[in-house]
Amino acid sequence: MTVTTPRGFRAAGVAAGLKASGAGDVALVLNDGPDAGVAAVFTANRVKAAPVLWTQQVVRGGVVRAVVLNSGGANACTGPAGFQDTHATAEHTATALTASSPRLMLGAGEVAVCSTGLIGERLPMDKLLPGVRAAVRGLSREGGQPAAEAIMTTDTRPKTTVAGGSGWTVGGMAKGAGMLAPAMATMLCVLTTDAVAGPETLDAALRAATRVTFDRIDSDGCMSTNDTVLLLASGASGIAPTEAELTAAVTAACHDLAQQLIADAEGATKQIAIDVVGAATEEDAVEVGRSVARNNLVKTALFGNDPNWGRILAAVGTTAAAFEPDGVDVAVNGVWVCRSGAAAEDRAKVDLTGRDVTIRIDLHAGEAAATIWTNDLSHAYVHENSAYST
Repeated sequence: MTVTTPRGFRAAGVAAGLKASGAGDVALVLNDGPDAGVAAVFTANRVKAAPVLWTQQVVRGGVVRAVVLNSGGANACTGPAGFQDTHATAEHTATALTASSPRLMLGAGEVAVCSTGLIGERLPMDKLLPGVRAAVRGLSREGGQPAAEAIMTTDTRPKTTVAGGSGWTVGGMAKGAGMLAPAMATMLCVLTTDAVAGPETLDAALRAATRVTFDRIDSDGCMSTNDTVLLLASGASGIAPTEAELTAAVTAACHDLAQQLIADAEGATKQIAIDVVGAATEEDAVEVGRSVARNNLVKTALFGNDPNWGRILAAVGTTAAAFEPDGVDVAVNGVWVCRSGAAAEDRAKVDLTGRDVTIRIDLHAGEAAATIWTNDLSHAYVHENSAYST
């Protein structure tokens, strides 16, 4: 259940010394297939890391043979020198791969680069580049799991997935436990498929998938400088699914990974689904759900097992969505604690002792609906993010 499950892909994960812990910190995914189509989506943050700027250029060419990823440093806000480091990483990767198998004949423009870690510091290239060479030597069909482990930062576990079609497969890996907020949700993700699909089809499938998955998880309202989701197609199955079939499989893979990201959110003790129904438009439903997901009073109340529906209703009221305040209903874990904007069932009936929480908000303003996924705000989150740089 990794990026190497689809045919035509090899991967590796190695320790290059970028992390003080000595854990894996350089990953490489190689497309060996007959095709090399690619699509990608990136952070909407105006402050973009050097690898994002580089990979945006690469993806425009429509061909990516390899993705090199590192943890232990974001290479963000590092100026022209940081961009040159990214360029050098791509060139080094292409050269090492070509030397390992001359039939590849890679150029730097076919290598995507992703980085994650602390913002504002340049990467130690004297460690990263030897790590790239070690990853090239370690490439294998069994390398998907070590690759997923090598991209972890504050993650407590690797995140991988597989979704199937008829005779073809989508695989994936992702990292992220904080700074999970649209547009996308610090996360990196590499998806692979052995389906036959060109860049336009891949792009349509990926954008449709991320719109209802990664773009709807919102852990802490903080948008990363490095978010990147890549979809690579090897064509090794020889099967060309319809765009609808490919979109369904990519969406399933993205949904699984998105749920793993929220489940592993920094310090989280609750995994919260906010279902907004009865909205005038889908955009209204998303806005309301996101407002509740980002409300610290709601998040801390749930950490304390308090079904404080007044905080939920107050968060709804900060939006521009169409609704009447005295027409909103709110349920927490199936108990309708608010009806028509006022107290309803006894809040003591709400059981919040488990990890999973569902908040349902009915705006009674239309037929549209959307779900936003988030988590609570705990002491552990504050501690982890106050001590992160050390």
